[in-house]
Amino acid sequence: MGILNVTPDSFSDGGKYGDPEHAQRRAFELVEAGADVLDIGGESTRPGAERLSVEEELGRVLPVLESVRGRLPVPISIDTTKAAVAREALNAGAALINDISGLRFDPEMASVAAEFDVPVIVMHLRGTPKTMQKNPQYKNLMGEILNELAESRARAQQAGISPEKIIVDPGIGFGKQWFHNYQILGELAALKMLESPILIGPSRKSFLGKILNSSPDERLEGTLVASTIGILNGAHLIRVHDVKEARRAARIADMFAGKFRSQ
Repeated sequence: MGILNVTPDSFSDGGKYGDPEHAQRRAFELVEAGADVLDIGGESTRPGAERLSVEEELGRVLPVLESVRGRLPVPISIDTTKAAVAREALNAGAALINDISGLRFDPEMASVAAEFDVPVIVMHLRGTPKTMQKNPQYKNLMGEILNELAESRARAQQAGISPEKIIVDPGIGFGKQWFHNYQILGELAALKMLESPILIGPSRKSFLGKILNSSPDERLEGTLVASTIGILNGAHLIRVHDVKEARRAARIADMFAGKFRSQ
């Protein structure tokens, strides 16, 4: 999954693709690099971020969606927590919803996904982007993540979303202390109990910088190692900025995850 943030303030690439023309060019670059899904987001979810209005978010994502509609060979995901944004994005050509709140922030989100009969990614998050990094605490990290994702999964099914269209994400970097993220990657297989595809998003995040002492754009190697560990422990999708490099790493990891089956 290739990341396309059309925001001025995302932690890694904020401000780079706010112009629809630049965003369109980047969309084609990500697909050419090997993205199987393109994830477009108009609201930053970095730690401390403020929420946007529906109008502001739509003003960022709709021009991009309309500019690439019907021109990309891969599905587009809309990264939003707002049902109204999801609805308009789906009408404009998006094919799945990526909701970092696990369908909690907007009570209508699950109904929109069910109405359009599209896959939905439900992520684990403690608090909100504005508050999530204010000393998050867990007594049983993976047990609590598992239980809360199970609640999101149940919420989706109660709204009429087919079980096979639910994807779970443990929320690396969202309401976690830096060392929690390494534990999540190491114990990711616990999420197999949910019987849903697993997505991880380690790309360029601060838990890597904590060890590497590097800025976001210097965390490629860390991202590739983290993605590989995730794949070996059960991840089905990796959400990344650097698609070409991550796809290469994933091909090698897949050989080990598949126990050396011929490809």
